[in-house]
Amino acid sequence: MSYTGVNRLKVNQDLLREKIPFFRELEPEVLAQVMPWMNMRTLKRNEIVFIEEDVGDEIYFIYSGSVHIYSFDGVKKVILAVLQDGDFFGEMALMKPGLLRSATAETMTPTKLLALRRPDFEGLLEKHPRLALHMLNYTMERLRRANQQIYDLTFLNVRTRIVKRLLRMAAERGKPDPSGEGILIEVKLTHQQIADMVGSVRETATKVLLELQDQRLIAIRNKMVHIIDLARLEAKMEEAQ
Repeated sequence: MSYTGVNRLKVNQDLLREKIPFFRELEPEVLAQVMPWMNMRTLKRNEIVFIEEDVGDEIYFIYSGSVHIYSFDGVKKVILAVLQDGDFFGEMALMKPGLLRSATAETMTPTKLLALRRPDFEGLLEKHPRLALHMLNYTMERLRRANQQIYDLTFLNVRTRIVKRLLRMAAERGKPDPSGEGILIEVKLTHQQIADMVGSVRETATKVLLELQDQRLIAIRNKMVHIIDLARLEAKMEEAQ
């Protein structure tokens, strides 16, 4: 693993709070103490941050860019999460020394990460115990989603899984479409990546996406999904369930 650049953090507190919601929980004096220990890492597109089964010793905050977290089920890649500006990841392996990474993290675009090592992170939690609860809630939400993903892969067909994933991304990442029509999911995704998200092959995912476009439920422009008719897409989801 190689990083394009590693530098000490050179941003002010206000900007850091604006970019990373996690740090809004910190009192100014606590944040001032931890900032000198954070490194800014600049990565190119498709660079590996860490690999599944690596020993974890850092937590990462996305200052800019996007990262996907994925694992292999023995046959194909399954994308567990797509993370963007303000998100953090890698915290689970920091909970106990010697724990291994449960998945692989790779950049999807040129990305800047803030990295904080285990001893410094533990010191931060000691000085600000409420953050432990905040992180636990975040981790439990990820576990809930992982369990839901297992259920979906087991009981839902590919078309339903794709519709459900698009609706979830619209709720989490969607913004009013600049064209004035529907919702734009501001994440560039290939058909292969969408297939990896739902445990399918690219050909099947492409077929479903074309059907949804033919039905005027979505449009895909510049690799970004535009949900044209949210109500109808939600109705399709309810019918399938």
